[in-house]
Amino acid sequence: MAHIVIVGAADTGRAPMTAALLRRLLETNQRTHTVESAGVLGHDGDPATSDAQQTMEQTGIDISDHLARTLNDEIANRAQLLIAVDSGSALVARAQFPQVAAQIFTLGELAGRQRDIPDPFKMQIGAWLTYTREIESLLRTALPRILSQLGDKVEIEPTAPVAPTPAPTPALPTAAASARETSLAPAAASFAERDAAVQRIQQLLTVAATMPGVIDWSAARAQIEQDLNQCQMPPSAGDLSTTLIGLLRAALALTPANPTAGQISALREAIDLLDQSVSAVALAAFTAKLGMWAAL
Repeated sequence: MAHIVIVGAADTGRAPMTAALLRRLLETNQRTHTVESAGVLGHDGDPATSDAQQTMEQTGIDISDHLARTLNDEIANRAQLLIAVDSGSALVARAQFPQVAAQIFTLGELAGRQRDIPDPFKMQIGAWLTYTREIESLLRTALPRILSQLGDKVEIEPTAPVAPTPAPTPALPTAAASARETSLAPAAASFAERDAAVQRIQQLLTVAATMPGVIDWSAARAQIEQDLNQCQMPPSAGDLSTTLIGLLRAALALTPANPTAGQISALREAIDLLDQSVSAVALAAFTAKLGMWAAL
């Protein structure tokens, strides 16, 4: 019996959801491997968010007893496989735990797809349900490789597709709901769109830094998340902007309702990097800041 750890940012949303879905998938295929979750910047002792709990209830799984924890050496060393919910979490985990870096994969990598499931934090329940279905689909696709990584035979039982759950009537106004739906499947943007999106985020963070009392951070974070979708460019040699965007999403998820000046400054510095090709050195510098985000 092997031990699997799902790695997220705060370990209160996608990570415990993914762990619960993988447990059920393994049980369906008569596998006895254990699955837990942890966060690279975990909020130790926090329960899964109410949105995560409500979403999982609609899939027939109860995660109300989940308590978040931070990934540490003991947890990392005990795992035979660590599956990150996105490339940002994977990058931080590999940097913090180099002794197990070869055992860390993103869910998208294991499924053979260049795909990170976005963090639905602060989104309407329909987005949570959509992303949950996608996580479940990626897990099914990734299962043969997961079992292979654990040294198992890869013969698996066919699983029936899960019936779609009707999304409730959106609680957001039409314009906001439209923006959320756009964020569900970000496509590569043109250079002009990317430049415009970067400039909008830069302006927003400048206002947040100079007039913190004026900005509604919840709305600002949603706008930044939307604009980051426009920053996705086709991969190019040596450009790590896609990974940086993943880290920026992790940072936004960990930023409190009243961000500190240091956090705003770090976000602005990272966004400025998107004006050019993002290097490994620049990425490492932001990763280091992400590891001490709460203290900035």
